[in-house]
Amino acid sequence: MAELGRRNLLTVTSKTEKGLVYLDGGTHGQILIPGIYLDGGSAEIGDELEVFVYRDSEDRLVATTETPLAMVGEFGYLEVVALNQNVGVFLDWGLGKDLLLPFREQKVKLAIGERAVARILVDEQTDRIIASTRLNRYLDKTPPPYGEGQEVDLLVLDKTPLGYNAIVDHAHRGLLYDSDLSAPLEIGQSLTGFVRSVRPDGGIDLAPTASGFGRIKPLAEQIVAALEGNGGFLELDDKSSPEEIRRVFGTSKKAFKQALGGLYKKRRIAMGRPGIRLLRDEVR
Repeated sequence: MAELGRRNLLTVTSKTEKGLVYLDGGTHGQILIPGIYLDGGSAEIGDELEVFVYRDSEDRLVATTETPLAMVGEFGYLEVVALNQNVGVFLDWGLGKDLLLPFREQKVKLAIGERAVARILVDEQTDRIIASTRLNRYLDKTPPPYGEGQEVDLLVLDKTPLGYNAIVDHAHRGLLYDSDLSAPLEIGQSLTGFVRSVRPDGGIDLAPTASGFGRIKPLAEQIVAALEGNGGFLELDDKSSPEEIRRVFGTSKKAFKQALGGLYKKRRIAMGRPGIRLLRDEVR
């Protein structure tokens, strides 16, 4: 059966003399795919097509080979492109037909040109695809079974005094700490992150890079390479400003200090204060 608001693999069941192509939608019946989405109308009966299924302006199920910016069950950062005073605003989600965000599903009132993180869902009352910015309704608050260091997909939600809230794998809420970031993030930015820990309340502490030794080792190697390329000496050390460290290594001061600490314990560097010096093999 075709799933509304998702990608489906559907079989071509019929073609009309006018070139209209219909797909097998299971209990939904036949679903039209407009010819503009077919390569020269070359689809034949029995062919399988990967399509996205949604409703057109006349509330009919239709298929497209295009993929929206976010599908049902996902979150996306979408722009308001139109307003209807009676029902709500419409969002550009990457398809020819814009997506309705009803007034009742708006956490705050939005104007044309503004962008917001929205959840895509099927309205139980109308069976239409809509959006909602009342995100807490749709975030899973049970502790997820993530392991330390597990890679996850993130969508930046908002800024907090500690860092940035992010939606994790389109399901949970997590926090990226300012102290771990080499540069500010943008609301709506998509990125890959890593699980630092899962708190008892279900909250997830996140890191922008792999945790533990896997995170520090690449930076430590960068520092050694920079030392080797600069005659064994760098003016930077653990007292340098965060801005200077970020300019040179693109990382936070906390991560830089951790990397220096690891190199110092292994007697690969000496602290000059100011600066750090590479200890050659014959010295160690």
